[in-house]
Amino acid sequence: METLLHEWLSLLFRWLHVITGIAWIGSSFYFMWLDQSLRKHANLPAGAHGESWSVHGGGFYHVQKYLVAPERMPEELHWFKWESYMTWVSGFSLMAIVYYWGAESYLIDRSVMDISAGTAILISIGSLVLGWVFYDLLCRSPLRDHSTVLFVILFAAIVASAYGFSLVFSGRAAFVHVGAMVATMMSGNVFMVIIPNQKKVVAVLKAGGEPDPVYGKIAKLRSSHNNYLTLPVLFMMISNHYPMTFGHDWNWLIVAFVLAIGAIIRDFFNSHNAGMTGPAIQWQWPVVAVLMAGLVTLSAWKPGGEIQVDDDVYSSDAFAIVQTHCAACHSATPTSEDFDEAPGGVMFDTTDMMKRSGARIMAQAVLSEAMPLGNMTGMTDDERAQLGAWIRAGMPDE
Repeated sequence: METLLHEWLSLLFRWLHVITGIAWIGSSFYFMWLDQSLRKHANLPAGAHGESWSVHGGGFYHVQKYLVAPERMPEELHWFKWESYMTWVSGFSLMAIVYYWGAESYLIDRSVMDISAGTAILISIGSLVLGWVFYDLLCRSPLRDHSTVLFVILFAAIVASAYGFSLVFSGRAAFVHVGAMVATMMSGNVFMVIIPNQKKVVAVLKAGGEPDPVYGKIAKLRSSHNNYLTLPVLFMMISNHYPMTFGHDWNWLIVAFVLAIGAIIRDFFNSHNAGMTGPAIQWQWPVVAVLMAGLVTLSAWKPGGEIQVDDDVYSSDAFAIVQTHCAACHSATPTSEDFDEAPGGVMFDTTDMMKRSGARIMAQAVLSEAMPLGNMTGMTDDERAQLGAWIRAGMPDE
């Protein structure tokens, strides 16, 4: 019953996280597009910064942006904040359900660091708090007036955190924590800075005063960070299904590639929406193509090289390794207390069953160390190399 409850909670909160994430990212992308699409005309109302016309759903929309108060404040003012808040709340809840509740399987890899579940959870929560504090102090420092330098430092800090997480958690958990830390920065921007400052501006305007322009400058800096970090965060969140990312020995370098690729793609759309042409929107995709080729090449390379297996490996040898390290979960009758049935329906009760999953074994246990979960059974590099040699040789019986 506990396993079934865990699975349902995981599914429902994942569903909620996807729904709220779509809402937040959708509104964020829309307003970034809207800002870039604003055009100035001679007949704009007093105080209007620009306007944009669009068509959707059989009607026309006319949007005007005011950097200061219009002549009359509207009766109803729409705020876009709950999308961000609920995305973070649902995401943290999902991480608690999957990685805290199942810490021994998903959060901890004792071959990386032998720590208790409680210690790992405290490190996890502490890293999110420290990540926000570091980022917030960075944005409040004199570097706030040097946005490019600030972003380079932020890039380096995120990559360094990815390396640090890989020294503490399982590869899967390390990647998720990079995404969670960056998402905390993004949602923190909305909750702690952008919305409170905007409320101050609205209050001053309603009182007939002149708001301090610094609030708009602060919001622009934080919003631009959210814009450029969105695509990398999405990559981190879906990467736990692809072990060639988090399971790589240098997964922190993969994070660096993803940060660069996501930011460059966003730069293209920002520039294009602003009406730029020529070199301003022609360099991004060639650079992204080169970086993607580098990313794929990196994922196929092992820093220490492949372990050479001199002797022939047969099905009986591979079966013995799998029975020792994998069959506790991947069996018609799992003995692991974490599973009532084989995850994904993958079973290794016979060599024929094992052969049908040869590609999965290669991806999960040979090319990466994603399996066994948390390497709880202590599969060695030599055993992984033997499984790889058996699969590459065509999985011979004798």
